[in-house]
Amino acid sequence: MSCSTIYNEYDGVQHDYTRKQGLVWGHIFLPDFAPAEWQERAKLWNAVEEAEKTKDSRLAREFVAALPVELSKDEWVELLSKFIQEQFVGNGMCADVAIHDTDGHNPHAHIMLTVRPLNENGTWQHKTEKEYLCVKNGEERGFTASEYKEAQKDGWEKQYQYKVGKKKEYMTPSAAEAQGVERVSKYPKSTKYGRQNPISKRWNSEEQLVKWRAAWADEVNLFLEQKGLDERIDHRSFAEQGKDEQPTIHEGVAARAMEKKGFLSDRCELNRQIKRDNALLRELKDEMQKLFMVVQNAIPALAKAFEKLRARMIVMSYQIIHSRRFAKRAQSDLSEIRPLLRKYDRIVSEMKERITDRQTLLTQREALTPFQFSARKRIDQDLTKLTEELEELQYYKNDIQMQFGKHNAKEMKEVRTWLNNRETELKKAEDSHAKYSALLDSALSDYRKLERQVKDADPQMLADARLAIRAEEEQKVISDLEQGYGHAYDPDVMRAAKDNISKLLEDKEIAVQHQLTSPSQRQRKNHEQKQKEKSEGHSR
Repeated sequence: MSCSTIYNEYDGVQHDYTRKQGLVWGHIFLPDFAPAEWQERAKLWNAVEEAEKTKDSRLAREFVAALPVELSKDEWVELLSKFIQEQFVGNGMCADVAIHDTDGHNPHAHIMLTVRPLNENGTWQHKTEKEYLCVKNGEERGFTASEYKEAQKDGWEKQYQYKVGKKKEYMTPSAAEAQGVERVSKYPKSTKYGRQNPISKRWNSEEQLVKWRAAWADEVNLFLEQKGLDERIDHRSFAEQGKDEQPTIHEGVAARAMEKKGFLSDRCELNRQIKRDNALLRELKDEMQKLFMVVQNAIPALAKAFEKLRARMIVMSYQIIHSRRFAKRAQSDLSEIRPLLRKYDRIVSEMKERITDRQTLLTQREALTPFQFSARKRIDQDLTKLTEELEELQYYKNDIQMQFGKHNAKEMKEVRTWLNNRETELKKAEDSHAKYSALLDSALSDYRKLERQVKDADPQMLADARLAIRAEEEQKVISDLEQGYGHAYDPDVMRAAKDNISKLLEDKEIAVQHQLTSPSQRQRKNHEQKQKEKSEGHSR
């Protein structure tokens, strides 16, 4: 994040990111009681590494803040410094901040925060303490080591495992002595995860995260207001804001790179579709607001209202068909990849078991004396068999890797990542299908409501007016979809969408009857039909 060089004392690796682009500004903020030497980035994070003992310890917490493009670099620094000092450093955290703006359009700050509270003498506090489950008069209560010293004086006892018959039970030493049972473990009974430091617990809570997000939104909005700018941000989700719109997903560097090279990225495509959907939803709300205000006898306005609503329903139908086809392709991909990946995992697991068995046999063989010929022969036979099985498994493993176009286990992780992404995209497509189906049902209800409101209007005049502008409205839909989907736009899907809406609205028969002809042409045809019937009457 800091585009710098840091030597990691934990594993002895020198990390050099000085060639990384996009760094605008970086700084380290420390509480008053933190060691001054931690202003040097390497010393700060090596001190963090040193404090953690388990291999899966969390080393830092990252807070990523989007910065307003309307502000300058100095204003970003001023805004961030005030926020970090109040929300993080003032609560005892060390903060390592870096502002990035690679392309000049996406300024943001990475705020790396320490996760252990600091004592006033500059040492780290614990994250959790062991909590012993003690008993007194049948009541069980948890105590830390320091608390137990006082609790013990009050009659509280730790519990240990004792063998009672064929079972193992937890009981106090005094109770065990009375029953004359034997202790089988030296470890007292305790809670599974211990007692969490209350400060760490607060920092890790969902409530605190919401408070930080709200504080950032308030700080940015106040700053924008002071600068005389009208823009504002909101930390709440669309659902919390009462919006029906769908948020976009994170695209990532890889997807953007694919798009720049002219390839179609599924993640970028989903975002484009979401943006189109949101624009469609906003436009539909505006249109529906206007539709019900249309004067019933204003035929041209009514025709335009009907055809605009029909055109939007065609777009919805297009989205439904598109998402259904995308989901079908994704399901097809997953049905091919999942079994092969499961087979690969099974082979890897079997190889690990055989490697373990082989190592065990080698150890046994080394322990044999030179004169244990039969035992040595048996072990050699087993080793030969295991080696053959390993070679066969390796062959199948390599074969699967080649099918994926990969060469090693590390590259196979890319397949798993792709599979997970594909499953996420499938879920998005299924959600999109469900959402547009619901929107289409709602739009159809509005359409029927509008039909009932204009039942007294001249149906022939309304049909003529609608058909006169239908081609234009449909062409607008096609242009919008072509612009939104680019080379992914499919005319066959458009035709299917139009057919679906025609059947749904039961207006296909009217369209065929009118054939987009003018009223004068239909009058001439009616006159010809009447003359023909009159002539047939004279003949009879």
